[in-house]
Order: sequence, then C-alpha cells, then structure tokens
Amino acid sequence: MSLSALQQLNQILRTLHRLGEDRSLSPDAVRDQMAAAIAGLLPAGARARIMPAGETPPDAIPFPLADDLVLAVTPPDGEALTPDQQALLDNAALHAAAILARAQDAARMAQSLQRKEEELARLRRADMLISSRLGLQETLESILEMALEVTGARYGIFRLVDESRQSLVTRAFAGDDLGRPATEALPLDASSITGLAAAQRKTLCIADVQAPPWADLYYPLAYDSPMRSELVTPLIAAGGRLEGVINLESPAVGAFSDADALLLQSFAIQAVIAIQEARLLDALQDLSARLLADPPEVIYQRVASLARELLGAPAAGLWLRTGDGFILRAQQPEDMAPPDALIRAIARPPSATAPRHLTLDETDALVAPLVSSEGGRPAGALAVFSPDAPLPASDWDKKVLALLARHAALAADNARRQEALRLAREQRAAAETFAAMGDIAANLMHRLNNKLGVIPVRIEGIEDKRAAALAADPYLARNLAAIRTSAVEALDIVRESLTHLRPITLTAASIPEAVNHALAEIDLPEGVVIHRQGLDALPPVVAGRRRLALVFHNLIENALAAMPAGGEIVIAGEQTGDWVQVTVRDSGPGIPPALHDAIFQFNYSGRRAAGKLGFGLWWVKTIMARFGGSVQVQSDGVSGTAFILRFPIAFSEEHKEARELAENPEN
Repeated sequence: MSLSALQQLNQILRTLHRLGEDRSLSPDAVRDQMAAAIAGLLPAGARARIMPAGETPPDAIPFPLADDLVLAVTPPDGEALTPDQQALLDNAALHAAAILARAQDAARMAQSLQRKEEELARLRRADMLISSRLGLQETLESILEMALEVTGARYGIFRLVDESRQSLVTRAFAGDDLGRPATEALPLDASSITGLAAAQRKTLCIADVQAPPWADLYYPLAYDSPMRSELVTPLIAAGGRLEGVINLESPAVGAFSDADALLLQSFAIQAVIAIQEARLLDALQDLSARLLADPPEVIYQRVASLARELLGAPAAGLWLRTGDGFILRAQQPEDMAPPDALIRAIARPPSATAPRHLTLDETDALVAPLVSSEGGRPAGALAVFSPDAPLPASDWDKKVLALLARHAALAADNARRQEALRLAREQRAAAETFAAMGDIAANLMHRLNNKLGVIPVRIEGIEDKRAAALAADPYLARNLAAIRTSAVEALDIVRESLTHLRPITLTAASIPEAVNHALAEIDLPEGVVIHRQGLDALPPVVAGRRRLALVFHNLIENALAAMPAGGEIVIAGEQTGDWVQVTVRDSGPGIPPALHDAIFQFNYSGRRAAGKLGFGLWWVKTIMARFGGSVQVQSDGVSGTAFILRFPIAFSEEHKEARELAENPEN
C-alpha cells in the first residue's frame, strides 16, 4: 500500500471525525457527506452510499456500520476492488461506524435532555395555570353571585364539611341586605333542611319553608328577612365524597323550578371542582415547600395524611423498597395497621405505573407506585384503604394519589441524593485530611527520630564511659535504663499509631476474615461472649483489608471497655441491595443520645487506651468514609450501644465512582 494512499486515508478519516462532531447537520446529511468523503478512496466510476442494510443493491459490496446500517460500495461495471482498496475501505468503515455510534449516542442524549427540558417547561406551565386561578373563597363567592343572578334568589350560602366530617361550616355567602346572617355550623344530620340534603345526598326544592314538614327543619340565613322558598344541593365529588352544601333562598313562594335545580347542580359541580383543585393546590404547595426543608420521614407522614384527607379514606400508608422487600414508613391514623392482604399486594408491584383499585378480602384499596426518577423503577407505594366499606376510585382520586405518590418519590430520591452527596463530601474531606496528616506524620516521625533516637545512643555511651560510676550508683543505673526504655517505647508507639495515616489501597475485602483477624488480636476477658450472626453469607465489600480489621478491633475494644464486668457482643451482618450492613452491639450501659455526634469528633476526650494517640471513633468514621461507607451509633444511653457500619459491595457499578474518589482524592 502506497504512502499517498495512507495519507489520503488519513485525510478522509479527519473529515469523517469532523462530520461526526458537526451538530448543525442532520443524521442524513452526515451519512451522505461521509459516503462522499469515503468515495475518494474508490476508482473512477465507483459509488459509495450509507444506507439501511435491507436496501443494499445486489451489485454493491456491503461494509457493516451498525446492526441496520451499511456502507454500500458499487465498483465500476466489470471491475473489482483491489486488496489495497478493500483494506482502505475496511479501515474507513470501522472509523465511520465508531463515529456514527458516537453521533447516535450524542443524539440520544440530546433527545433525553430535550425531553427533560420539555418536562420542566410543562411543570412550569402547569404551575402558572394553577397559580393564575382565583382563590377558593373568590371562586365560591363568584359561583354564588352567578347562581343568585340566574335564579333570582335573594340569598345564597356555601357550607363545607369540616375535618371531623360531623358538621357543615360556612365558607361563603352572598345576598342583598343580609343584616345579621346566621352562619353558625350545622350538624351533618336530618335536624335541618341543609343537613337533610347532605345526609340524603339529594337536591331539595322546597316551595314553602313555612309549610310542614319543613317549618320544623328550616334554619334561616337572615333573621331580619323572612324567606319562603329554598333550593338546596349537596356538593358531591366524583368518587361519592360529600364536600358540602349550597343553599339558595327567596322571599317568594315557589320561587325555584326544576330548571333552577338542574342549574344549581351544575354550579355545585363547578364548586366541587374548585374545592378539589384548591385543596390539591394547597397540598402540593405544602409538599413543595417541605421537600427542601423537612426530613423525608416528616414528608412521608404528611403525604399519607394528605392522601387520607383528600380522598376521604379511613386510612393510608406509605411503603419504601429496601433491598428485595418493602417497609412501612408512614401510616395514618397511626393506630390502624394495614391488613396483611394489602401488604402482600404492595410486595408484588406491577409493571404499570398507574394507580390500581384493589379489592382484597374485606379491604378496598387504591394503590399508586412511587416511581423513582432514577431508572423509573418502583421505589415504593402509597395506598389508601378501607377495611370495611367500598372506597371511591374515580379518575380524579387516582390522579390525586398519583401526584402525592410522585412527591413522595421525589422526597425519597432527594434523600438518596443528599445521602450520596454527604458520603462523597465526607470521603473527600477524609481523603484531604489524611493526605495532610500523612505529611504531618512523616515530618513528625523524622523529627522524633532525630530527637528521641539519640537518647538510647547517648545512654549507651554513658554506660560505656562511666561504668564504674553506674556500678556504684544503682539508682542512676536504673533511671538511665528507664529513660532508654521509655524513648524506645515512645518511638514504637508513635510509629505504630501514625501508620494509620498512610494511604489505603481499596480492594475486595472479606468481613468474616476482618472480624476473625480483629478477634485474634484481642485478649477477651472472662465473662465476655461473642455472637456472630450472618457474617459468612456476606459478599466482599470495598475496603482496605488491614484497615477493615482495625475498624472492628477498635469497636470491639470500645465494647469491652464498656463492659468491665462482662457481657455480650453481637456482630451481625446483612445485605441490603448494593450495600452490606454490619452491626456491632454490646450490652454495656450505652451512650447518652446527647453524645452521639460528639463521640465521632477528632477532639473528643473520652477514654484513651494507654500507648495510643486516641483517634478512636473519629478514626473509625473517617476510615469508613474513605471506604465509601458510613458508621452510625444507636443507643438510648441505658441498655447497650450499637454501631452500624455500611459498606458498598465490591464490584458494584453504583459505587464505582465512590471507590475511585477514595483511591484518588486528587482527582
């Protein structure tokens, strides 16, 4: 193959790369110009095209570019490609395939970004539409004014069901010369015309409220203006939930017709929509404000409470996925546990993301999945349920539950991201701290060696030159020997302690081996019993092997120091998703909750073993952060202490970045 041919190929490859990076061209234009550039390698009369694999002409030579795309080269009639031309085209096709693949990836990323931008734009537009509506009070007053104008009524009033669902409370009223309006709350029963319409859930058109049986049930709106006819319509949501009642009154007998009743029912529907939208808007505004301010557990409880309130359900619950199962994180009311049939249904989430209406034994439930934004898989479930009565499940109810579930999923996603961010910051801080302390340690060791290392040498010189004096003075001899021993031990102690500050090589480490190594180095006193639970089944974790053993060594020594009279130490492990959790629990007196944060501080002045620098639990927390994990303490200050260690599983893609950060903090 000639040098000029290789130079031509190199020039064409540069052209291909430039075309692949040109975002101003459409995919078809990129392919056409690539084919035109590659045609420069062909003899006169030959053609090159990039086309779908199924459309390759029979006289063309295909060079695969992708599963459904080829470079089709048609030689001149009666000619064949030379081996050099074939090799050049193979090379060009390989580069074109790689460039097109990158371009397709970039296009997919651009499409994904565009979709995200469109989603954000739709969210902003929805927020603007919601915020542009009138408030509930103004809406109800406007509906009343329209109803009065159309029907010719003198007065009108809206009463809504209160939170206890036992009373009807006044929310809005309208009319001329009301004087002293009677706006007291009315019981939700048949003791009044308003309560009767609500209890029976039907419209009442009363020609004369002074005629029996209405005279005993009539409750006047205006004490100073006697009314004769009344029109009452309950506000009923699509799922059958009673929201309130709208009343119209007139001083004329028989002032309202059936047409007026139908019209008032239409106004009632508008009022129900306004009430539902206002409540949902208030709920969403409340949750949106809480997402960045409140801890996730508070948000979960609030979501469950809102689901129960907005859907009128007796009970609600929220579950989150943990590993292979689901755990109940919130329930309302707190004393109404979900039935077993519902728990089993929650544990079998469907592939669809729409809310489901389930009938399970005697329980009626509406369940919406919590769809995570990270991968789109169900991260939990939000459910409202009724153990002894049918539960309304209209499209509106499903939409409301889906919106609440979405906010709960956002809270869960935000909690995961905040935890990942916290761990990453702790890892970086630990890496930077240890890097700085490593330099300090090296300098300290150098200086101590210079200062302390000379002491044994000088004492040996004294012993050689003043042997007679030392033989005559046992006190002096003993003290010189003690000084030499102390200097040597001081160097050994500092050297041993400062080895902890050296860089860590992260690898796949075995929890059982680390625990065995730690226990082998500890002289367990009598009366102490060690229990191991589930350690042998744990997968390898990301850690430094020697440092991992030292972590358990430190925690076990702390437990022993807390139990001078003996006791039990339980070391238990379990796998949860991509994490391994190991709990070291003792039966000692515990650690007061007020000290839970302080014990992990560098300058905490708790117990210090003789011959140690006293890094203690600060060192454990820092090392765990360098592993990409974490450590927490649980104790009521009375009955024992548990240290919970979380390790990323070795070779897990989710924790690859964390391992790289711990190993290369400068990056």
